[in-house]
Amino acid sequence: MAAKKSSTPNRAFKVADQIQRDLTELIARELKDPRVGMVTLQGVEVTPDYAHAKVFFSLLTGDPVETQAALNQAAGFLRNGLFKRLHIHTVPTLHFVFDRTSERAADMNALIAKAVSSRAKDD
Repeated sequence: MAAKKSSTPNRAFKVADQIQRDLTELIARELKDPRVGMVTLQGVEVTPDYAHAKVFFSLLTGDPVETQAALNQAAGFLRNGLFKRLHIHTVPTLHFVFDRTSERAADMNALIAKAVSSRAKDD
């Protein structure tokens, strides 16, 4: 029984990883919505019962609000595509969430560069 418990989180991770890879391909090849620009999937979190998956994405171009609406609108279509690809009993309902991590990282890098350059001037 103990061995089965330790393999469950690993399985959830594998399923999330596979969902991320398959969704990346489905969005690029199958989704024809003009509101969806250059999307990068940052990660997928699957609930323990596999009923829901949060899909975190970032954008190179486009409006985050419009893109999130378009992806959530296409969630049923994308889920259907996953049904055909994934060999698991339950394919989760997809919930797309805009991930601002890369945006915040760029802001932090700019602040650090500014601090370093102002320090250099003081020396």
